[in-house]
Amino acid sequence: MSKKEFGVFLPIAKGGWIVSTATPTLDGSYAQNKRAAMLADGYGMDFIMSMAKWRGYGGETNHWGCSLESMTMMAGLAEATQHARIIATVHTLLMNPGAVAKMVSTLDQISNGRAGLNIVSGSFRDELNQMGAWRDDIDHDERYAYAQEWSTIVNRLWTEPRVDFDGKYFTLEDCVSEPKPAKKPFTVCAGQSERGLRFTVRNADACFVGGKDDAETRSITQMARDIAKEYDESIKCYCMATLVLDKDNTKALAKAQAYREGKDAGAVEGMMRSYGIDPALKDNAMVIRAQGAFMSRELVGDPASVADQLISMLDNTQMDGVMLNFDDYDQGLTLFGEEILPVLRAHYG
Repeated sequence: MSKKEFGVFLPIAKGGWIVSTATPTLDGSYAQNKRAAMLADGYGMDFIMSMAKWRGYGGETNHWGCSLESMTMMAGLAEATQHARIIATVHTLLMNPGAVAKMVSTLDQISNGRAGLNIVSGSFRDELNQMGAWRDDIDHDERYAYAQEWSTIVNRLWTEPRVDFDGKYFTLEDCVSEPKPAKKPFTVCAGQSERGLRFTVRNADACFVGGKDDAETRSITQMARDIAKEYDESIKCYCMATLVLDKDNTKALAKAQAYREGKDAGAVEGMMRSYGIDPALKDNAMVIRAQGAFMSRELVGDPASVADQLISMLDNTQMDGVMLNFDDYDQGLTLFGEEILPVLRAHYG
């Protein structure tokens, strides 16, 4: 079995990854995120990542209505951890590549070479538009052309003493950025379309893949790997899952059902609006998941059952790893770290 990587997606925004009135409190605070990061790092998880979120989805829970800023939070967590890769998120439409190059180099020093960057090309109109950062003149495919210039500049500033760049979207004249990172920071992207996957293969080390089921996830993964062969590149593919755990299987199943029954319909509607997705699209992976209150695939049960579910999912989708969310990060990460991760490490080597 090939070695797999296991990471945690931090609860940087209020409510986490279940859109429900019935979940344990996730307040988006630094204290909660620091505890989660330290647990993940202490148990030997491979990476710790946070998203960048600038506006929530409303509803009764005001889901994601309160959130921290990713880069500064991850700099703090770099001091609080020792081993796991630290991955911050930026939106290319919002943040200048010259500034980001230096920010990640700073994160690299703080983390002693563990810095990573998640590149988002900017698909969330409402949250960027409120700051005047949305570009109506750039459609979906052209956002990747914009992100390509952006990524090229960042990578050149990480390696070259001076950069001149005359592009369609950016102009740099004798631009310097010191210090350089000790090594190229690990980069990821979550584009699902062919255009998005092509950008990811050319510019990142890994892609996050999500489908409505194992078959669709495996199909997208295969497309990413086929594209990588075209460019003579390699790409890692990760999926995402939300774990609802309890030592008692029946209690775990009951918790998950309570979350579904407590779904915040107003927040789900706001989320679909933000993503520009019609809730009537019954085949869309995000619509399918959100209608059940979960924003990613849910794996529910006692530790032994969930370990089996994770192995089945990873094998069926041919993933290189998985990024995990939890309904309760304190309880969930403890059960995962003590009872599930050792089983996965033994299985995959």
